[in-house]
Amino acid sequence: MDPHVSKNVEEWRNTTAQNVKGRMREQRTTFATSSDIEIPDLATEEDLAGFDAQSQLGYAGEYPFTRGIHPGMYRSRLWTMRQYAGFGTAEESNQRYHYLLEHGTTGLSVAFDLPTQMGYDADNPLAWGEVGKVGVSISSLEDMETLLAGLPLERISTSMTINATASILLALYVAVGRKQGVDIGKLSGTIQNDILKEYIARGTYIYPPRHSMRIITDTFRYCAEQLPRWNAISISGYHIREAGSTAVQEVAFTLSNAICYVQSAIDAGLNVDKFAGQLSFFFNSHNNFFEEVAKFRAARRMWARIMRERFHASDPRSMMLRFHTQTAGSTLTAQQADNNIVRTAYQALSAVLGGTQSLHTNSKDEALALPTEDSARLALRTQQILAHETGVADVVDPLAGSYYVEYLTDSIEERAWNYIQQIDDLGGSVRAIERGYMQAEIEQAAYEYQLKLEQEQAIVVGVNRFTQEEEQHLALLRVNEEVGRRQAAKLAALRQRRDNELVEQRLRALERAAESSDNLMPLLVNAVEAYATLGEISDALRRVFGEQREFRSLE
Repeated sequence: MDPHVSKNVEEWRNTTAQNVKGRMREQRTTFATSSDIEIPDLATEEDLAGFDAQSQLGYAGEYPFTRGIHPGMYRSRLWTMRQYAGFGTAEESNQRYHYLLEHGTTGLSVAFDLPTQMGYDADNPLAWGEVGKVGVSISSLEDMETLLAGLPLERISTSMTINATASILLALYVAVGRKQGVDIGKLSGTIQNDILKEYIARGTYIYPPRHSMRIITDTFRYCAEQLPRWNAISISGYHIREAGSTAVQEVAFTLSNAICYVQSAIDAGLNVDKFAGQLSFFFNSHNNFFEEVAKFRAARRMWARIMRERFHASDPRSMMLRFHTQTAGSTLTAQQADNNIVRTAYQALSAVLGGTQSLHTNSKDEALALPTEDSARLALRTQQILAHETGVADVVDPLAGSYYVEYLTDSIEERAWNYIQQIDDLGGSVRAIERGYMQAEIEQAAYEYQLKLEQEQAIVVGVNRFTQEEEQHLALLRVNEEVGRRQAAKLAALRQRRDNELVEQRLRALERAAESSDNLMPLLVNAVEAYATLGEISDALRRVFGEQREFRSLE
């Protein structure tokens, strides 16, 4: 053996690597990921004690799906390229969707304004000043018809980022499909429909958890019976991460919420293998490149084990964690906005290397305003360059077997299981949310990160390092303040034209169903087809279910 070649990593550290001791950058003595996982100086097989490639990796398309849910992955079909869009009126958003489709988007992703998310019509006093601001305003089937005009619903996949009113928006989408003569069984897409993370991280909830869970399980049943190509929920870690969680917490809290949804559906009498294949997930792709790749792989392996070992699913589709990814909005900076293009490109690359099924790339100006057409096109081009120029889509799971990636994948999984066990011990996600457990963990993680920024232990280029005095001035998209008044006028005209007696009949039928155990979805479709508004339907359910106020810890 060559005497100049180390026999093991410890010998290497004590000989060859001795020369760099004391010369670490930033005078750092340790390195760690955003989840505080210690990063070895040189990852080796010694960091993978007990690692079994057959059981922990396997092959793509086979349990435990660590390497991907499809055997061919992107060699067979590229990920769906979505651009999250929606602003102002349905007419304006419809124009943006046609623009994106013309430039190569392969799936639509609809953003709704806050009144729509909270179950208020555009003419409700609580909606004033917010109509059309952070998404499109949808108050009725008339708005939905305009939003989807000229779009080939039978050929495109549509994702709708909506939660408390997700069942109503799905009913509106189905109603438009029917009016267009589309076989609704061929409609494909996703509603986010993940109310638990709203209680944890966002706050756009309406009803108490028990009633919200009932609406979600009704949606599961309806989709299983009527919309076989529709994802009834997109269980979201994205917003948990945007609220300040670590990568480990994002995985753990998302999967704990998913466990709660599956158990609720089973308790409602649904067969796990009848609905689990229509569950999907939504993750954030953040800045720590290798940790993000490992996070996606760990989540896939964990979900497969949860479904097989905890819920005894037998259909492989029930065990596949299918997920959409969005690059991290919270990492975008108003300062030196062009830097956001670079951040987004690397975040998108980690999502692709992690095996995402669809991807949205943020636009450079989103720290300042809704994206312009030019910046949205550039964000889409980022995905297209990844897909067609870099070669990363030509091989399945190219980073498998990397000592460092497998070490991170195992570390994330181990720590996430510990969190899930703690949540189980508290009685599951709903009980943990009521006790404020997950909220407190996220708040602590966000606080610790803020301290690192202030102490320059974490560097954000252009913000706390490498700043410049004069900033560029971008052309920004502004939503016309007249949008709210125009939407209110449209609603007034709609209420004059429609059959108001029929509307009242269908709202009363919905209330009776809410008081019983009947599935709400068919009643929602009936109500929207009579042109009952989103606010009127939400109010009918408020009268039965009540409203949830902010959670306070029971500790």
